Parts: sequence; C-alpha cells; structure tokens
Amino acid sequence: MRIKTFFLCLIVFALAAAASAQTKISGTAQCGKPDPQYAIQVGDRANHSFAISQSKCPYTKPTEIAGTQTKEFVATNFSENSGSRATTSGFVDGTMADGDKFRVRTQGSATTKEGVVESAEGTWSFVGGTGKLKGIKGKGTYKGQGGPEGITYDIEGEYELPK
Repeated sequence: MRIKTFFLCLIVFALAAAASAQTKISGTAQCGKPDPQYAIQVGDRANHSFAISQSKCPYTKPTEIAGTQTKEFVATNFSENSGSRATTSGFVDGTMADGDKFRVRTQGSATTKEGVVESAEGTWSFVGGTGKLKGIKGKGTYKGQGGPEGITYDIEGEYELPK
C-alpha cells in the first residue's frame, strides 16, 4: 500500500511540475480583409465552395512570449464553405517585436453572412520558432468577431520553451 501511495505522490508531483512549466498567454489581433482571397464553387450543391485567403494581422493587445511582445502575424487559411458555415485550417507566421518568428497551425469553424465572416473559433498549436522561440511548444484557443473590415481575434493559450 505504501508503494502505491509513494508512486501516486510521484505522479501528482510530476504532473504539477509539468503544469507549472507552461506559461499562460493571451492577446488580441485585428485581421484586415483577406488579400488575396480565392473561392471555387464545388458544383454539387448551392453555396458549396473551397476557399484560400491570406490576412495581415497586427496585435492590438500584444501577447508576451519569453519577455518579448508579439507584433503581428500573417494568417493563410483554407476553408470549405457550405451555406453560412465554414470549416477552416490554416498556418500563421508571426513576428515578435525583436524580430524572432513563431509558427502556428490552426483549425476551426466560422459562420458567414453574404461572404463576410461573422464569427470564428478554433484551436491553435505552435509548430516552430526562431531565435529565443526555437523549439517552442504550446497550444490554445481563439475566438473571432467579424465585420466588413476584417476580424478581431481573442487568443488564449500556453507555451513552453526548451530548457
């Protein structure tokens, strides 16, 4: 019984140590209208299309990672659109104030009205970085509110840098 209790305590302490190594982050970015943006109708039913787009997104409330603030990112997205719903996946290439880069994969969904995104939400995960961000790991969520001029994203998550 003592051995089981000992191993259970070790597991709890290991999980607590792993959780404490993660640093929480949050921020807000304003993405302008996509440019370029392309859509191709599938043809099997009305309002079913595949689209690819790219947007520039400066941070209006920067996130701090490794002591440096985020500056901006470029989001390249692919979506399958069906009526007012879209399933999305994408890639984000971000720049820090000191010039270091981070790269993120995204996956989510969106609602649209007359071709304009009304809301979006999904998950993201780091897939790479340069400089101080080399080897970064982490993940999080995003929620976006859209309008004719673009989308405002609230971003939350956590990261860990190699030791």
